[in-house]
Amino acid sequence: MKPNLVRWVSWAGAAALLAVVFSAYLNPHTVVDLANRVWACF
Repeated sequence: MKPNLVRWVSWAGAAALLAVVFSAYLNPHTVVDLANRVWACF
């Protein structure tokens, strides 16, 4: 693969991963559940 293609695919993969993570925060239950799990560690 060409270096430019590898770079483009890497950036596209990172952008897709970030989109999935940020879309999880659109659900309020997810944020509350995550906060409860973090708080349970203490």
